[in-house]
Amino acid sequence: KGEFKGTEFKLTDHLPTKQKFPHLKAFEVDELVNYGLAGQNAPSIQMTGVHLELNDYHAKMAEKDTVIIDVRNHYESVIGHFTPPPNGAQLIDPKMRKSTEFPLWLDKPETKKLLQNKQVLMYCTGGVRCERASALLRTKMETEADVKDLNIKGVYQLQGGVDKYFKNFPEGGYWKGKNYTFDKRFAHAPPLLEVEERYNKKMSETTPPDSKDVPEKKNDDNDDNSNHNIMGKCEACSKPWDMYRGKRRCPTCGVPSLICKSCFEKDKSGVCKLGKHIKCTLCREENITSKKQVKERDMLEMQLYKERRKNMKKQEDDVVIQHAAHDDGNSSSTPKSSSLTTAATTVSNPQNITRLFLKNLNIKQTTQSTLIDTFSTIASCTITHIQWLTDYKSGKFYGSAFVECGSVEDACRAVQYLNSTSVFGRKMMVKLSKADGKDIWPPPNCAV
Repeated sequence: KGEFKGTEFKLTDHLPTKQKFPHLKAFEVDELVNYGLAGQNAPSIQMTGVHLELNDYHAKMAEKDTVIIDVRNHYESVIGHFTPPPNGAQLIDPKMRKSTEFPLWLDKPETKKLLQNKQVLMYCTGGVRCERASALLRTKMETEADVKDLNIKGVYQLQGGVDKYFKNFPEGGYWKGKNYTFDKRFAHAPPLLEVEERYNKKMSETTPPDSKDVPEKKNDDNDDNSNHNIMGKCEACSKPWDMYRGKRRCPTCGVPSLICKSCFEKDKSGVCKLGKHIKCTLCREENITSKKQVKERDMLEMQLYKERRKNMKKQEDDVVIQHAAHDDGNSSSTPKSSSLTTAATTVSNPQNITRLFLKNLNIKQTTQSTLIDTFSTIASCTITHIQWLTDYKSGKFYGSAFVECGSVEDACRAVQYLNSTSVFGRKMMVKLSKADGKDIWPPPNCAV
């Protein structure tokens, strides 16, 4: 009744005393799922995807031309996720450390390519994160021309999340591994598999070692974590493991560390300490070596995201002005689209130049990867070649470069949207630069 009419409550009974919440707290927050999009920037909750009940969602995972976005954090997905059947949907892990990264991931060109001409399924632990994620995507589908052009066939979310899916598919269905939780259960498997695990553990503890009734023990180092259906690995020794325990976190990015019982005990006794070189899977994949590196990258990605949002807002305002002029002048011309990829630029380029000269780049932080991200995120354009300019004597990069763009339109957009843009604390200078006929351009050894 009242405020909670239609609310779906999730209750878990028969938990051990230590896993129960001792009390309940309620407090106000700006965002239930932190995207950095509060107030007027927040996507309307009325824009959420279609809520599919368990059997319908299960059936859709077997359909072609479908992608499934795991909107949880990567460290959750590491120990368990959906595995669609062959020739069915494609699972996508955005590889996020925190929810704030989802809007940035959704804006990336490579993400949009994955979603093109597909129907999009989303899932999370209980369904809350999908509410915001699906609303954000559907809002973009209606308000941003480049997302409209993706021709997404529909956005759907798992009603009640993985927690509810387990109740309908107690053997796991298309799920493999464990479902990470933010309570004292830490993680749990589908009910029938949990019953099997508890039975095997009890038999191991109560049956004599020489008995034929003893289940085969697959992991000598921990009797409550058999190798059956384990997705994760201990970050220290790489043995199969899927239980987050202890307070240790990745020393470079701060996400929970997946460390097995044996390695924790060796660390505690001093036999083999868990040093700073023991990092999470994402930090190893991305070659992250320090907290500073993570912080600087996050700041750059957020800066690029804000710059792109600002440029898109400017384009929308320009369209409004054009529309007003169109109405006042009773013109028959059609206003320009608000998409950066389709909007006309104000840069004159009669010679159809595709080479750019860049100046005042941050010497320490500008790399091929950050430069490509800057061009694609802010100006929606591609780079095919980069020629770093270096000092003749020292051979060191001094903050300037020539780049070749994918098209004339890309080059014009880059000048319009990137010139005088602050990147890594320096205002980048970008201008058209016709290649000298004496030199080979673009140099074959400079392709990206």
